[in-house]
Amino acid sequence: MRVLFTGPASAGHLFPMIPTAQALRAAGHDVLFACSQPLNHLRQAGFPIVEIGDGRTIREVFEQSTGEEARYVNPDLSTDQILDMAARGFALASRPTVDGLLETAENWGADLLVYDSFQASAPLVAAKLKIPSVIQNFGVTSGHDMVARLAANFTEAYETYEVEGPAVPTALDIVPTSLGGDDGGLRMRYLPYNGGGTISAGLLRRGTRPRVAVTLGTVLTEMDGVRAIIRLTEAAASVDAEFLLAVGDADLTPLGTLPDNVRPLPWTPLAELLTASDALIHHGGSGTMLTALQAGVPQLVLPQGADHFTNADALTATGAALRSTSEAVDTPLLTRLISDPDLREAATRLQAENAALPSPAETVPALEALTTN
Repeated sequence: MRVLFTGPASAGHLFPMIPTAQALRAAGHDVLFACSQPLNHLRQAGFPIVEIGDGRTIREVFEQSTGEEARYVNPDLSTDQILDMAARGFALASRPTVDGLLETAENWGADLLVYDSFQASAPLVAAKLKIPSVIQNFGVTSGHDMVARLAANFTEAYETYEVEGPAVPTALDIVPTSLGGDDGGLRMRYLPYNGGGTISAGLLRRGTRPRVAVTLGTVLTEMDGVRAIIRLTEAAASVDAEFLLAVGDADLTPLGTLPDNVRPLPWTPLAELLTASDALIHHGGSGTMLTALQAGVPQLVLPQGADHFTNADALTATGAALRSTSEAVDTPLLTRLISDPDLREAATRLQAENAALPSPAETVPALEALTTN
């Protein structure tokens, strides 16, 4: 079986598909990715890649098409407004990928198309070539809903390629039912893929006092810096814990002089960092949230934009996380994060729910069956 994967050129959208692709390849199937620039995050995963698009990044397409600066932090918008704005932007970014994805799928003879719901070209290509398709959802939000939102902003492309509308895919969720997703499809255990990185030997074991990891994902620091954790680093000084800033090479100048118990790290794969951490503070990105879920650690979510608010709602409803604005973080909140037994118990329950789902390897037969029905 030949399985073609595609999604927007962003770690948050591509990384959740890597374990699925690895499982299919291990089962003997041919796997190919078709993606636009930048490709650096995907290259290290070890799969062959066909470049599609016109060489521009998502941000470049959006800003050049609209004449507006791309924004990530949107605390004043409703969830529906954020999703509609995302649909417009990703539809623009997807338009240059249609020809390349169509050519790749046709020339390679793809038997199955697996795609991220924000790649508007994929359901068009699946419909055009009548290929079975799978939306691999990257978090708690509905992939079917997002496909419909993008298609509504992609009508010109459907007319140009003489396709009536998006193909009806099978949804593949990587979250327990208690967190959301799409009903009626497949569910698979979330296994984190965070890319490669060097791990300090001191981070392979627990510290002598509680250790709290802090991250802002791969996009927020690029577009908004570390402003979301200024108050956090100030409050951390009075907490009996070690705070590890996993924010890559972000400029830390806005944080001023860091307290003795706050230490910046170079790029570190989050899954490995969390094996030796007692809690995680983050922005609310899906991959970050699910990596902490898989590790079974309590979380403090500081939502900024994108799907962060939806994720925060779903996660706090399980009892496994706290939620705050960036400005409201204080010492009592940080102390509760590392000391509340109810938070830790709920995080352990959620971890068990995830572990009970079929692994990627166990999901392969269900994916194979889609090509024979």
